Amino acid sequence: MTSNRVFNFSAGPATLPLPVLEQAQKELLCYPGAGASVMEISHRSDAFKGILEEAKSNIKTLLGISDEYAVLFTPGGATMQFSMLAMNFLKGATADYINTGSWAKKAMQAAARCGTARSAWSGQEEKFNRTPQPEEPELSPEAAYVHFTSNETIEGIQYATEPDAKGKPLFCDSSSDFLCRPIDISKYALLYAGAQKNIGPSGTAVVVLRKDMLEQVPDGLHPLLDYKVMEENDSLYNTPATFTIYIISLVSRWLLKEIGGLEKMHVINKHKAKMLYEVIDASGGFYRGHAQPACRSIMNVTFRVGTEEQEKAFLSQAKAAGLDGLKGHRSVGGCRASIYNAMPVDGVMTLRDFMLEFQRTNG
Repeated sequence: MTSNRVFNFSAGPATLPLPVLEQAQKELLCYPGAGASVMEISHRSDAFKGILEEAKSNIKTLLGISDEYAVLFTPGGATMQFSMLAMNFLKGATADYINTGSWAKKAMQAAARCGTARSAWSGQEEKFNRTPQPEEPELSPEAAYVHFTSNETIEGIQYATEPDAKGKPLFCDSSSDFLCRPIDISKYALLYAGAQKNIGPSGTAVVVLRKDMLEQVPDGLHPLLDYKVMEENDSLYNTPATFTIYIISLVSRWLLKEIGGLEKMHVINKHKAKMLYEVIDASGGFYRGHAQPACRSIMNVTFRVGTEEQEKAFLSQAKAAGLDGLKGHRSVGGCRASIYNAMPVDGVMTLRDFMLEFQRTNG
């Protein structure tokens, strides 16, 4: 069965580690000790509580998260978090948003319904091809928090390190590079990630929240949009996306046990990205990257190919060769290779060789 699998470069829902899929397949009909499929057991059962605890524990271990933080699993993915965090922490005040691309912009637009979402810096005039220099964001002393998007999936740019929030709580949308490398979690007040890009299937968001922030949450919010309620109920106020959380537990276990942690994952991810960027840089302009070199993403490699007709041929021939999901986002076009944690090195090598051969025969 695995011989028919393509290399899936889709931005999300994205490829999952093959060992995780094989483990899920093995346990699909009957989860060990539960007598039923993991999709059938109660979210209040001991079996599922064990799954939930492992998912939280693995994420805490991978990121070095202390007991000062809560790890939550919330419905609605990252897009729900755009509104939820503003409802909990903006409360009619002002927050600073660093606008680096499509997702940062959407987060800012959603927050504007709850207060003033102020653009502290925008890369729109430069077509979102870079992250700001450390001194460029102009932060407000009145800001309730500073929000940034660590990796812009559509434009293919990524922060090398988090911005300086100048003492304000730092919030981060980490959807497309969650667990791709070590970070200093103590710099963050809130970090969230939709699961379907780098840690599981769609259906939930992982939220890492510093517990002292809960003191700022106003009373009277709708329960599923209230971080206090979610934390007090251990993400079990209602039925969560149980199968998604199960896969998250397996993916995070894979990162710990088979990869060996985030430092080793980071080395692999940099190696994969380097292979593709070297082809782009050596192509003499046949392949043209979108992001400025210093801001290139190691998760989403965005580029254009030759002429418009050549680009169509590239995508068609790549798909025929088992390299799927390379078409760029509909808002910007071009090509995009999403090489998340689970994309094997062999997949990137195959794409690299295809790119070299395509240029040789079409350039």
